[in-house]
Amino acid sequence: MKKVVVGLSGGVDSSVTAYLLKEQGYDVIGLFMKNWHDDSVTISEECPWLEDSNDALIVAEKLGIPFQTVDLSVEYKERIVDYMFNEYERGRTPNPDVLCNREIKFDVFLKIALQLGADYVATGHYCRKGIIENEDGTKTYQLLAGVDNNKDQSYFLCQLSQDQLAKTLFPIGELTKPEVRQIASDNNLITADKKDSQGLCFIGKVHLPEFLQQKLKPKKGVIVEVPDDADQYNHGIPSFNSKKEELAFQAEKPSYSVADGKVVGEHQGAHYFTIGQRKGLNVGGTKEPLFVIETDVDANVIFTGQGKSHPGLYRSTLFVKADELHWVRPDLALKVDETMEVMARIRYRQPLQQATLYKTDNGQYVDFKDKQSAITEGQFVAWYIKDELVGSGVIS
Repeated sequence: MKKVVVGLSGGVDSSVTAYLLKEQGYDVIGLFMKNWHDDSVTISEECPWLEDSNDALIVAEKLGIPFQTVDLSVEYKERIVDYMFNEYERGRTPNPDVLCNREIKFDVFLKIALQLGADYVATGHYCRKGIIENEDGTKTYQLLAGVDNNKDQSYFLCQLSQDQLAKTLFPIGELTKPEVRQIASDNNLITADKKDSQGLCFIGKVHLPEFLQQKLKPKKGVIVEVPDDADQYNHGIPSFNSKKEELAFQAEKPSYSVADGKVVGEHQGAHYFTIGQRKGLNVGGTKEPLFVIETDVDANVIFTGQGKSHPGLYRSTLFVKADELHWVRPDLALKVDETMEVMARIRYRQPLQQATLYKTDNGQYVDFKDKQSAITEGQFVAWYIKDELVGSGVIS
């Protein structure tokens, strides 16, 4: 009998994952990961891990499977929290959920599971795993979108490797969320009607400014409003000698100075803000709401523009450096000067967008057919062929 360790999080998705695997005849063990100790920055009504670990235990008892808790808070702090602070300090916006899957669930947790003699780990992600049998007898693993378009979570797993996928099962990827809740309800699982968790992976909802202020000290600076007819939007596109030159030009972030607009307010630190952000600026009196179009952490200035259609929010091309490029399917990786037509997204839940990949010596351009709003450094771009996520990278 194959042994599977399920990451029981105390939610309905992982509860049903454990139930389905038991029904399929696996030897199932439930493991709850405790990754956070500091409740001072979580929003008070929700003490996430205590309630969640209790629910996970109740589900394990109901299913008659062994259950234990593992404390991964040291690894979580080193690999996720410290990384987040470092990225925000550099003026980038990290995605902790993607990192959490790569570094914690499918690395530290996977290794613990294998030490327990497990053949696989399983999680309650809405995605599927495909297997291609190669002629030489080896297998290639595919990361496929979940059947439920509304819940597809393949994006969060965009940094997984072939070795990680080989040892992973996604039992609910073929189901929709209502079907999962129905299975939980039919089997009297305590989590059947439990709300989906929000906020940071394993921490719950946090007040991000307070969270960041643990390490990044407040620093007063100015908020500048840049008009939508500023000079940098009126330059025509120059002529280029090569496609690479054109892509480099299009991928370049606009750079602003205080002289490009007018000072409309003050902030407590440019490193607390991200491109596309609207909340927290506390500037009134504009016809349309202000959105962050750029931050300069060195000068500690936030540049904003009025309205969702401000040209400062839009770019058609982004760049991923070579060392931040990842192929879930290494066999499909591009060689220098090769291109690939894909569908891509720059954030979770964003509808897939037509794009072309261009490989260069030092990285890869992702050139979108339509301009994209709020392309943000530090976030992940993921690209797909049909319903398969084949690669991803950190936006630079």
